[in-house]
Parts: sequence; C-alpha cells; structure tokens
Amino acid sequence: MLPTPQDRPTNPWLRRLFWINLVVEVLIVVTGGLVRLTGSGLGCPTWPRCTDASLTPQRHEALGIHTYIEFGNRTLTSVVGGVALALLLATWRWAPHRKGLRLPIALVLIGVGVQAVVGGISVRLHLNPAIVATHFLVSMLLVMASAWLVWREREGDGAPVPVVRPEVRLLSYAVAALALVILVLGTMVTGSGPHSGDADEPARLGIDPRTISWLHADTVMLFIGLVVAVLVAVRISTDDRVARRSWLVLLGVTLAQGAVGYTQYFTGLPWVVVLVHMLGASLLVVATTWAVLSLRHRPAA
Repeated sequence: MLPTPQDRPTNPWLRRLFWINLVVEVLIVVTGGLVRLTGSGLGCPTWPRCTDASLTPQRHEALGIHTYIEFGNRTLTSVVGGVALALLLATWRWAPHRKGLRLPIALVLIGVGVQAVVGGISVRLHLNPAIVATHFLVSMLLVMASAWLVWREREGDGAPVPVVRPEVRLLSYAVAALALVILVLGTMVTGSGPHSGDADEPARLGIDPRTISWLHADTVMLFIGLVVAVLVAVRISTDDRVARRSWLVLLGVTLAQGAVGYTQYFTGLPWVVVLVHMLGASLLVVATTWAVLSLRHRPAA
C-alpha cells in the first residue's frame, strides 16, 4: 500500500523510527480508550502528579486498579513525547536534506504538546466530555500526521504528479472531510453513553444516545458510498497499483469498522468491543490518509 521508494533517500533506521512513532500514536489512543472504558479517568485525580503527594500510584490509594490504568496511559504519553523528540533529532542527523519531512514532524511535535495540555485540563475539569472529546480528536490528528510521515519518507521531494483526474482528487478530499465528521460524531456518541471515563460520577453530554448513534451510522453509510465512488473512479482512470490497493484497503477497513460499530450497539456497548472500535478508528485514519496521498506521486527532486 505504501509507495515504493526509488532512491532510498533516508537512513533505514529513520524509516523504522517513523513506523515506531505511528505505532505509539495508535497505542496511546487504545490505552486512552482503556482509561475511559474502565472508568479510570480520575484514577490519578491530579495532574501532573498522580496524587497530591506523589508522581506515581500508591498502594494504599482507594481507587485501586483505576490508578494504575490511568498512570500507565500517562507513562505512555511520556514515551510518545520521547519518540517525537527522537524524530526531530534523527531527521536532523540522517536526513537534513529532506525538507518534505519537516511539516509532518512539526505537526507531531506540536500535537504531542497540545495532547499533554488537553489531557491535563480534562483531569482538572473532572472529565468534562467536551474536553475529553477534544483530547481524542487531537490524538486522531497525531495519527494522521504520523501516517503522513511514514508515507512521505518513501517519496521523493519533487513536485507532486497526480495519477487521476482533478475531480477524483477533489472527491478524495470530501472523503477525508467526512472522516473527520465521523470522528466528531463518534466522540459525541461516547460522551452521551455509559463510557464517560469516571466510574463514580460519569459526565454526560446532553444528547440522546440513540439519536446521535444513528446519525453517526448514517454518516458512515455516506462515507462508504464515497469511498466506493473513488475506488471505482480510480480503477477506471488509472492503472496505478498503489492507488488501487490503497482505496481497496480503505474500503475493507471501513466495512470492518462499521461491523464492529453495529456489534457494539446491538450488544449493549461491551467495553472490549468499544475498545476494538477505537482501535479501528485509528486504523481508519491511517488508511484514509494513505488513500488520499496515493492519488499523486512525488519523484526524486
């Protein structure tokens, strides 16, 4: 699905670091979902300390396992920050000539900082659902930037050359925009349902869960239709195998995510299935990013 590099413009260790960054960004979404779905959002009731007296969990704390789940997520946040810093240093060391890598790396660095701040605000505001939703959406933007970085490393730095007609590329942008709408509606579904992050005093959005769930599902249906439209247009208008494969993968991820979504709805929102759905959201962002990028090539400068 990724483009095939013609001139291997960067160090192979840098390429591995880009993949590690993408993996940890997805993992932080999954562990954040685990915090929310197990009611561990206030397992560490203060920030940046875990408790008023300690940076780390204490055995005598009444919150028990919730403390360790929340602290584990915070620890992984530190790993994410360390990997982001390593991106900057490694690119400066091994690929200073790759100017095309600078923007996605800058987005990752800025996003990590914003994510940490918003996470601290969500704790101090006792898991206000709007702030928690913002935290999740920032994580999705980080996944997008990380997926873009992995793809961008395997391209050249020449001017982009479209492989399809402009109308098809415009339609692909509509797919990406609709993916963002789906993510926003997904946070509203979670914020109005039983998994709000705190087992004792759950904070809810004042929205009917059934109504917002079906609106979310209807938007996914529209998304599937647009993905199919782009896939058909790509197969008709180009023989580029990367583009065809990327959009086929996006369709597969979307259908799988939709199946998980309906399963969680009709089985009463078991937290394990919801967690799989959150993982699927990250994979959907990765697949959408790569699908949009597959519609143009960048030769070596």
